[in-house]
Amino acid sequence: MAQKPRILERRLVAETRIFRVEQLDLAFSNGSRRCFERLLSGPGSVLVVPLRDANTLLLTREYAAGTDRYELGFPKGIVEEGEDVLEAANRELQEEVGYAARELHLLQGVTLAPGYIQHRTSLVLARDLYERSAEGDEPEPIEVVSWNLHDLDALLTREDFSEARSIAALYLTRRRLEQERNQ
Repeated sequence: MAQKPRILERRLVAETRIFRVEQLDLAFSNGSRRCFERLLSGPGSVLVVPLRDANTLLLTREYAAGTDRYELGFPKGIVEEGEDVLEAANRELQEEVGYAARELHLLQGVTLAPGYIQHRTSLVLARDLYERSAEGDEPEPIEVVSWNLHDLDALLTREDFSEARSIAALYLTRRRLEQERNQ
């Protein structure tokens, strides 16, 4: 396995309210030198797959500025400083869906584009839900959409269900539920 490149220099080259871009000057073990840029991230984010019951997923429909349309997906948000991933998942669930979970399982951590983005999202399965809402930072009410777990193919063909993290979480949830059934 190749040796990790040595970082010769780091420079913050751009910063906005939500993004920081860092430039890295790297020396590779074969003598090559390159300059890479990456988006820096804070403590990461969570994406929650809420199961209201054994057959019902809860999705959210909210405006996504990146695609300039309303997207269907799972509740998600930033992990706040000092907050545990599962605590963040339960908080986001309450803020966006109006439920809390008695049972939370970390499915997997995923990255989006690891060559350019430092960010990591923890995918969490939430079960044994009960009504409990919390005030969030959303600019408008989020629509909650119930979806039958047995109709996943129809969900995957929807144009407004396009976020890779949500699709990955859906597959990981289905795999976990199948494993539990086979035990």
